[in-house]
Amino acid sequence: WLKNHPECSQDYSMITSNPPHEILGVTKEEYLESLDAFRKNYFKDLKPLPEMQKWFSLHGHKARHVVITSVPIRSASHSAEWVFTHFGRWIHSFNIVPSLRPDDPPDLCGTNKADYLRATFSKVDVVVEDNPCNIDSMKRLGIDTVTIPRPWNGVRGTIGEALTELTGLIAGNNSRSR
Repeated sequence: WLKNHPECSQDYSMITSNPPHEILGVTKEEYLESLDAFRKNYFKDLKPLPEMQKWFSLHGHKARHVVITSVPIRSASHSAEWVFTHFGRWIHSFNIVPSLRPDDPPDLCGTNKADYLRATFSKVDVVVEDNPCNIDSMKRLGIDTVTIPRPWNGVRGTIGEALTELTGLIAGNNSRSR
């Protein structure tokens, strides 16, 4: 947003809702168009969080990792390229739950991540997510969850603390399966 709106006085830490269109003073459609343009033009330049890179280098080999992202179909290739560029060594599959846009065909099936997991995978031990609604739906399925703190989701703590929790859950799941 800031690349194309240098006059904006908001920064990431001030984003207390998602999508943040109201905070930014624009329509939801304008914000989503901007997000889609960012994914197309700049996403490949986005650097992963150092804590995530370190965690995967230390613990990535201890579990099978599946990515489920909610992006528009037109952005899926950009997201997949970014994920595999930075984490492909540890990612076993990349999946999308389409984030529908007004010009998508009416027969494009949208769903949520919990429904997708239930329909696609027979066993899921842990889900790492930043959206509290997705976390709640995963918990209802009986899946252990780790919520990544973000300014807009109200989750307290640090990414490091969340990754420590994840490490413990993975260790527990590995010891149960032996």
